Amino acid sequence: MALGRPDWDLPAGRLPAVRRLYRAALNRLGRLWPAVPVTVRHAPPPGTRVLVLGIYLANRSNTVQHLMEAFGRATHCHVEQRWVALKGEPATPLQRLYTVRVVHERTPKFRLLNELLDGGDLYSYDYLLVCDDDVRLPRNFLDAFIGWKRRLGFALSQPARTVNSYVDHQLVRHRPWLRARRTRFVEIGPVFCIERSLFPVLLPFDEASPMGYGYDLVWPLQVHAAGASMGVIDAAPVDHSLRGRGEAYSSDRELQTMASYLAERPHLRSSEAFQVLQAYPSWADTTV
Repeated sequence: MALGRPDWDLPAGRLPAVRRLYRAALNRLGRLWPAVPVTVRHAPPPGTRVLVLGIYLANRSNTVQHLMEAFGRATHCHVEQRWVALKGEPATPLQRLYTVRVVHERTPKFRLLNELLDGGDLYSYDYLLVCDDDVRLPRNFLDAFIGWKRRLGFALSQPARTVNSYVDHQLVRHRPWLRARRTRFVEIGPVFCIERSLFPVLLPFDEASPMGYGYDLVWPLQVHAAGASMGVIDAAPVDHSLRGRGEAYSSDRELQTMASYLAERPHLRSSEAFQVLQAYPSWADTTV
């Protein structure tokens, strides 16, 4: 049983209520996550430049205030944040500071991200980090995450998701006995990070699938062709228990778009993508 999806053998009338209580308990657990520190074992060099892009649903419950604060507290990385408010206005002075656009009409995520990338200064950054608006980060997240990414040489990477998080693919669930895993799969959300060497390979995002469905089966071949590696970092996991996939849009429609997108592009099958090529245990001196 996946923790995010209980399916106990209960009378049908009681199951929805139990699920609601279960999700509420998990969400309360997620709210504690910002107080949990992660160790910055391999700090990135001072001045490492990270561009954070994100889109938040201003008319729904979100964690954007927490995210802006957390990214702003990085000590080893120089961080620039660019956020888009969707379906509403920024609610606080900090949100107004980092919100560069307000969009009221429904607009696909990766189309908006491409517009945010149009500033012309992309190659002045060492990393691009894309973040959704419904995750919670542990203390020291960005410095620890970028440090492990550099240490392991992952040009494309994502943090693992905590045990209480929604997950669609068990591969991304946190393994506390590992520091990281080299994989053939990095998911399109809720958080992923691209190193500058892959900017010309993966950017701009392909708007044939404007919500990003299918990218994570095409990316592994592109990353491999570029002579780079990718992976999941367990040493800096994130909580994703606020909202599940597709709660703010039609996932059925996006799955149809994905089928058309993949039909025209080389890609991995799911069975090929969901593989761990190398695991880095917590008790070992992790080197590439």
